[in-house]
Amino acid sequence: MSDSKSSNNWHLALVALGVVFGDIGTSPLYALRECLAHGGYQMGDPVEMVYGPISLMFWSLTLMVAVKYLTFLSDATAQGEGGMFALLSLLRSKKQALSAKGQALVVLVVLFGASLLYGDGMITPAISVLSAVEGLEQLNPALHSWIIPISVLILLGLFLVQKHGTAKIGVAFGPITLVWFLALGGLGLYRFLQHPEVAQALLPHWGLGYLAHHGYHGIVIMGMVLLAVTGCEALYADIGHFGKKPLQRAWFCLVWPCLVLNYLGQGALVISDPAALEHPFFKLVPQTLLAPMIILATAATIIASQAMITGVFSLTQQAVQLGYLPRLKIIHTNPEVRGQIYMPQVNYLLMVCCIALVVGFKSSSALASAYGLSVSMEMLLTSILFYFVARRTWGWAWWKTFLPVIVFSLVELGYVSGSLVKFKDGAWFPLVIATGVWIMMKTWTDGRAVLFQAMQRGRLPVQHLVDEIQKDRIIRVPGAAVFMSASADGLPLALLHHLKHNKALHKQVILLTVRFEDTPYVCDETRHTVEQYCEEFYRVVLRYGFAESPLVFEDLIQALEDRTKLKKGGITFYQSREILLTNGPGRMARWRKKLFVTLSRMSRPATGYFDLPPRQVCELGIQLEV
Repeated sequence: MSDSKSSNNWHLALVALGVVFGDIGTSPLYALRECLAHGGYQMGDPVEMVYGPISLMFWSLTLMVAVKYLTFLSDATAQGEGGMFALLSLLRSKKQALSAKGQALVVLVVLFGASLLYGDGMITPAISVLSAVEGLEQLNPALHSWIIPISVLILLGLFLVQKHGTAKIGVAFGPITLVWFLALGGLGLYRFLQHPEVAQALLPHWGLGYLAHHGYHGIVIMGMVLLAVTGCEALYADIGHFGKKPLQRAWFCLVWPCLVLNYLGQGALVISDPAALEHPFFKLVPQTLLAPMIILATAATIIASQAMITGVFSLTQQAVQLGYLPRLKIIHTNPEVRGQIYMPQVNYLLMVCCIALVVGFKSSSALASAYGLSVSMEMLLTSILFYFVARRTWGWAWWKTFLPVIVFSLVELGYVSGSLVKFKDGAWFPLVIATGVWIMMKTWTDGRAVLFQAMQRGRLPVQHLVDEIQKDRIIRVPGAAVFMSASADGLPLALLHHLKHNKALHKQVILLTVRFEDTPYVCDETRHTVEQYCEEFYRVVLRYGFAESPLVFEDLIQALEDRTKLKKGGITFYQSREILLTNGPGRMARWRKKLFVTLSRMSRPATGYFDLPPRQVCELGIQLEV
């Protein structure tokens, strides 16, 4: 039994290479180059100017990935799921862990942290693909003019293939990334053995000395060192797919040693040949292997980009289901695996932004200036949230929580400071994207609260209709009607409007509420609750976790199978379609009201979002003021 479990862990470790470590695994393409280019390499002792950045990168990989994410945060999961929303779930899991004001503040922090991932999701594919294709220039300088068109074509193909799903090609992600990491380690080892003294760079005093003696360049270099650890948040968000053990095996047995060897090899090369500073990664590669390495690098960056795109899809689905974003179209690309999704609107937005970044910034060096601020701020917010989880939810002693968090936060504040230095050079871009997404999330949340209050004002108690039915004052017609309701109290407005205009009610009436909980998953035992008001009149509440894909039609039939027989083809779903007016009593600013109305028009009706048969859906328009 233990052998089979161990074998499965190794298999998951292989798969995780492409999905989890793809982003951090493509950092050697540009990370050390940018550190040396912006760290004032020509201004001091070449050995010190190389050893310092490599030391900082090594200890960043150690502290951030090995200690923070794979040791501490790997235990901070909600039912095995990681990410910003998992931390929110943990904080809400224990009553009185936070006050009402504290919870509201935490929600704002979580929403901003989640918004930062969108800026990261736009820049990661652009800089990864562009940095790999730039290897063509090392192959033949005349190919320089082809770098941007080829990068655009690759990105275009990557985003257009999303609608077909990645289940088939995803099988190859792990082996390809395995070859990539072995190539990284092999190339680095080859140069390292020629200059083994470069191993001194792993001692911490080189990095600390660099920061202490180089003032402004010390701040700048931290913004570039960050490039070596991008992908940490994706690692934490994907931990639920693989588990702690497989990720630790993949990191300690392959990813970490190969990355360290490659950075040491690049450092050794630059010290022995300063001309290699232009592109130390591709200068590592023997000329005869350059073309295959460019192809392998491009494949690795495509895989890293795919992992980020999938992560953005998953995050958006979670935000939608928790009520922080409008309901967007979700297509399940693999009927057998409900977690594999495609979101057209999000996909095309990412595609346009990625291509615009490539065309606008023109090189991976220029893009590196825009990269980092969103990642560093997200890492810092994660550390802060982890502190509250450890103290309030787990009950850790203050010193046990404070010491690791203060170490992580000091390093991350260095990343943020170094990224802010590059603000005018492009670091503003991910911050603008994150702020825009955060405003949309906050506006949608506040608008839905105002709208819910407006709908509650016109709601009647269920007993009112039950009394009318029992006194035979309402005409009944054959069939089953399901009235969708956001609240599990009172009568839905859709039912009242239907009754007002049609003067009749179906023989079978179900009031249906679909509720998404703060936990990632809901067990089958608590999936549904059924309340019967009178003969053939029921209220059904279906519950799902924020990481689940709801199967509303099937679960509704199953919930009522012991009480009544429903014919799938004989059910009509009624959903109110709100027509919003901005002259209501809501306290939101007028521009936010207009934004909320625009978002509402983009939002899919609940019946469409839950994949209910379109020919069995009836929408009733209702005017409401917000």
